[in-house]
Amino acid sequence: MILKLLADKHKMYGYEITQKVKELTKGELQITEGALYPALHKLEAEGLLDVEIAKVSNRLRKYYTLTETGTKEMVQRLNDMQEFLQTMQQLVHPKFSMD
Repeated sequence: MILKLLADKHKMYGYEITQKVKELTKGELQITEGALYPALHKLEAEGLLDVEIAKVSNRLRKYYTLTETGTKEMVQRLNDMQEFLQTMQQLVHPKFSMD
């Protein structure tokens, strides 16, 4: 989800990500800071994110953007998620055959 948001928005900071997830899911999914920042640090360590620090209203803010590798990984993870959801859909609503 983080990679997809960054692909769509190009550059976001942590709190902005949490609020966008909440907005897009109508409050059904909320990412806490305790879950978000370790995920962002892991994605950065994997070379999927670049970090830019900017001063905003006398505060330092970290902005995250996808690297080229991050963009490729995002596409792969979305494909994997789509396959997973199709599998789950088949389990929930199996198509019966007369074989």
